[in-house]
Amino acid sequence: MGKDEIAYLGSDTIYEGKLTFKGTVRIEGKFIGEIVSDGSLNIGKDAQVDGNLQVGELLLSGRFSGEVAAKRRVVVYSSGILEGSVQTPNLLTEEGGIIEGHISMKNTGKNKAAPGAVAG
Repeated sequence: MGKDEIAYLGSDTIYEGKLTFKGTVRIEGKFIGEIVSDGSLNIGKDAQVDGNLQVGELLLSGRFSGEVAAKRRVVVYSSGILEGSVQTPNLLTEEGGIIEGHISMKNTGKNKAAPGAVAG
């Protein structure tokens, strides 16, 4: 699968196991297990994902329960519900989005404070 290609697991899909991919995957159904990718995982509004994620970025409109480690960012949209732990350098939550759990945001060194800046 090429970098710009998209895989789609439809709303009637129930998948259990381990998923690895390149590019982007959109889940609209139910997934239980482990997902590993440097790409983008898009969890649709009616989707339910339970398990462990190691992804480049997570775009969450549905429900996720478990542990997520995202290399670039996690976005929780207004309809999204995240229960569990999050580790990511960038986190965005739209108004109405819910995060219940533990958040760890580690600076990767790219966004260091300018010399002379006051640390907060």
